[in-house]
Amino acid sequence: MAFPQAITRSWAYGDGTGKGVRVAVVDSGIDAEHPLVGGVQQYVAIDRDDSTESGVCFVPGPHADLYGHGTACAAIIRDVAPEVDLVSVRVLRDDLKGSAAAFAYGVEWCIEEGIDIINLSMSTASERWAETFWDLVDVATYRGVLLVAAMNNEPKRTIPSELAGVFSVACAPGTDREQIWCNPDGPAEWGAAGIDVDVAWMNGATIRTTGNSFAAPIITGHLARLLATHPGTRAWQAKTVLAELAVNSPANS
Repeated sequence: MAFPQAITRSWAYGDGTGKGVRVAVVDSGIDAEHPLVGGVQQYVAIDRDDSTESGVCFVPGPHADLYGHGTACAAIIRDVAPEVDLVSVRVLRDDLKGSAAAFAYGVEWCIEEGIDIINLSMSTASERWAETFWDLVDVATYRGVLLVAAMNNEPKRTIPSELAGVFSVACAPGTDREQIWCNPDGPAEWGAAGIDVDVAWMNGATIRTTGNSFAAPIITGHLARLLATHPGTRAWQAKTVLAELAVNSPANS
């Protein structure tokens, strides 16, 4: 990527559709029939299976959203980048909980499948898995896979969201999904709308809710538009562009 003298939205996002970019939602599944989702290209469920060496099994093929959370994230991505190819990677159960092993293997599956952007509106606080996720983030970075991770809504360990190699996201004011904020001091580098927002949910419905989970897919959508316009963009380049386009960028003050 060659940076222009001035980074503008039109240069960064082109037609703004995200066409052809493969975006995985690692979550509770995606309801492909929800009117705000607009279809899912590929599915895999990673379930706990103590009979296997890894402790998990991989189940390809269409599946339901067990909670509604994954559908919410997918619909937000679709709204921001309407022509992305969505991939549902289900690692959470119907109580919105799951094993850290399934979570890690879900991220690894995405990297091996050549997914362009991985949306992680979830995290683990388990110190035991910190090194595994450090390694996964490194592999993703070397391969040009962008990882977007929501910070935990509570003040505690939030892995991999707190790692420098990901796009870490927390809530910001407002409901406009075109607005993003940059925080150079971290650990949440990016902000987007996630407070009292309307999101897709189970059975074709919508709910109003709050959470960093719903800010992260906005950043994912912006990145999808950038990748569609500038294929091969690396994480450090993408962060430079988003920082210039942020509401609080000196260029926009």
